Amino acid sequence: MLWMAATGLLFTLLNATMKKLAHELDPWLVGFLRYLLGTLLILVPALRFGVRELWPKAPKMQFVRGLVHGGGMLLWFAALPAVAIAELTAIGFSVPLFICLGAVLFLNERMTGARWAAVLVGFSGVLLVVHPFEAGGFSGISAGMLLMLASGPVFAGSFLVAKVLTRVDRSDVMVFWQHLVVSLALLPFALALWTMPSPGQWALLAVCGVFGAGGHYCMVRAFRIADISAVQSVRFLELVWAAILGFLMFGSAPEGWTLAGGMLILASTLWLARSESRVLASRA
Repeated sequence: MLWMAATGLLFTLLNATMKKLAHELDPWLVGFLRYLLGTLLILVPALRFGVRELWPKAPKMQFVRGLVHGGGMLLWFAALPAVAIAELTAIGFSVPLFICLGAVLFLNERMTGARWAAVLVGFSGVLLVVHPFEAGGFSGISAGMLLMLASGPVFAGSFLVAKVLTRVDRSDVMVFWQHLVVSLALLPFALALWTMPSPGQWALLAVCGVFGAGGHYCMVRAFRIADISAVQSVRFLELVWAAILGFLMFGSAPEGWTLAGGMLILASTLWLARSESRVLASRA
């Protein structure tokens, strides 16, 4: 649970930094450079084991995972200009639901009532925060929304493959190959839209590389320790981190919707953590 909570915090910091950069550079270019710099950053500590140790034990699966994740990124970037922020957030947080379904269907994980309840209650908290369906807040089904919806199961597929890979490869090897393959997938789009970043933008891109690689590393560690379905409700804590970050950095006090949804998300996460700890204690 703690590894997954750290994942959410790092991804929240990543998204805030990328949002700033996306106003200055093309989003496709930002995505490519974030993964490329993440590849270089994870390469340095990974090399302490030697170059041979960087080669994965399941190279085909690593390559497939990278391509699948790259496909999800392409769909996400294509949808980004056409989807409102509330709709983007709500649809994006459907990924844990797809992951839980996939864990049951393909990984034979036992989806307990507590896990389903925590995920559904957490997702309800997300809807409270973004309330995309209030009057004037929902624009109807658009091409952008369909693309965003399509990216959900694609990202879920990437994470399910990652769970399988934790059985054979080290976490740093998995993160390195994911970043490398996604970089290659985004390369043609980045070259077509290339603009040389300024020194300050390069510095922020390096920060994105650190946050992104660190977030994926923490996520893989979480998948290695626990069932992938057991940690999905923790993903919703990203909204809580975002609200806290917004208050600390910009002084924007969270509104009533955010407080209500955040409390619901926290309650579901703590309840599931307590339930899972009891299960682990009974197995000991």
